[in-house]
Amino acid sequence: MRRVSASHRIRRKLRSRDSLFHPQNDRYKWFVLANIMLGTFMAVLDATIVNVGLPKIMSSFGVGLDTIQWVVTAYMLAMAAMLPTAGWLADKFGYKKVYFWGLFFFTAGSLFCGLASDETSLIVARIIQGLGAGAVQPLGMAIITREFPPQQRGLALGFWSIAAAASVSFGPLLGGYLVDNFSWQLIFDVNVPVGIFALFSTIVIQREFIHPNVRKFDFVGFVSVIIFLPVLLYALTEGNSASNSEGWGAPYILACFAISGVSLAVFITRELTCKHPLIELRLLWDRNFGMANLFMMIFGLGMFGSTFLLPLYLQNSMGYTALQSGAVFLPVGIIQGLMSPLVGLFADKTNPKIPLFIGIILLTISFAINYNLSFMSEHSFVMLSLYIRGFGMGLIFTPLSSMALLTISREHMGQASSIMNTVRQIGGSLGVAILTTLLTSRTSFHGQVYGQAIVSGSQALQNTTQNMAYYIQQHAGSPLSTALNQSQSVILQHVNAQAFIQGVDDDFLVAAFVTILGFIPVILSRTKKREVAH
Repeated sequence: MRRVSASHRIRRKLRSRDSLFHPQNDRYKWFVLANIMLGTFMAVLDATIVNVGLPKIMSSFGVGLDTIQWVVTAYMLAMAAMLPTAGWLADKFGYKKVYFWGLFFFTAGSLFCGLASDETSLIVARIIQGLGAGAVQPLGMAIITREFPPQQRGLALGFWSIAAAASVSFGPLLGGYLVDNFSWQLIFDVNVPVGIFALFSTIVIQREFIHPNVRKFDFVGFVSVIIFLPVLLYALTEGNSASNSEGWGAPYILACFAISGVSLAVFITRELTCKHPLIELRLLWDRNFGMANLFMMIFGLGMFGSTFLLPLYLQNSMGYTALQSGAVFLPVGIIQGLMSPLVGLFADKTNPKIPLFIGIILLTISFAINYNLSFMSEHSFVMLSLYIRGFGMGLIFTPLSSMALLTISREHMGQASSIMNTVRQIGGSLGVAILTTLLTSRTSFHGQVYGQAIVSGSQALQNTTQNMAYYIQQHAGSPLSTALNQSQSVILQHVNAQAFIQGVDDDFLVAAFVTILGFIPVILSRTKKREVAH
């Protein structure tokens, strides 16, 4: 009797579990949302946590900014290449299965990143990570929009945004703590146990969904897009690199631009004429969806392109530790996370353009404040821009997603979410490449300007050099000739450091101007709701 009773209890628990996670259960969609939020948290976490570790990674491998930026760019590029493919794979093999394998590759890539012995192996491991994240993010959004009815999507997407907001907040803080107290490798290793738990919860909670009508795989479109993006970004990053003495006129740079342009033309032509395209570009003819993607591109250029600048400024110019530079981002995600559900409710009931307009204004102001960074910037001044940025981001994502997908049919949700995420990643990749190139060129420009201001025959320069040499001689015990050389070196270091800060300021000013352009697609969008076939 005891054995029968025990087995009966087990069967009852299993039936209870199946009932709880059954799609017909009202609570099922909320369990799915929680599961998707966990995967999203991991994917976004690794896009933010690495920024505070870049100075240590540069020091560990002995590489410069033009090389280390590929640790960020490779991840975003791999995501951009995988995002459109993820929709087809999910339609073909099932959303749960592809989402699971995306989590698996992301977790494995995190493990390989922690084991990397040089910059090349780290970049390769970041590509594996990016491929996994490229499946997790769009499919997560598609699964949520499929499970929730239109009247609840704004709220659901708002809670989904909390996961991204939490990563923005705690990613840099956690990364800074691990880098300062242990090693930069742990900023990747931390994903492994979380990834294992996310894999388990995906198996238990989600139920499979396979699209009834699977289109053929667009091989030509896939090849053309994965040639276009990496080659373009390589040309942008190499144009001003120290290893390229010929600059933008170098034959291989021009060849890269030509190959990239041809690949883009082939891709667009193929996608608009193919019966079963890799990316359903015709969805962009939907006015709201097209304008939302234009805004995503602009947002990616400005926001993601400037995200890596602040940790570099704080650690290299202001002497912050990795933990201190990570801690400044904590309020951003908290504010964004608190705002997103509230804004989601507001966007469901009223005009979503209102929070979008306010968000764009706030983001522009935050970048404009960063344009005034200097050696004398106080902590409160830095935080002011981040507080404003948190409110701005909290006001943007949820109403934009809700408005973009408002007139998209349920059968196209997977393709639509893939396009939105792809465009955002492309914008971010281009932003990182362009602003890194701009930072290098503007730092060099300001270094030359400041260098010309230091006239060798200037009495003020001679007095400063001699006073510093006297100080060094008295406190370091150096001979006079050595002290003079050291004082000149200190002045040169100060000039270079000031030139770097001015280059960072110029990048933030460009980010502010780019963000202002976001008003155009929002103004051109429509807010009138109409019924959509579900």
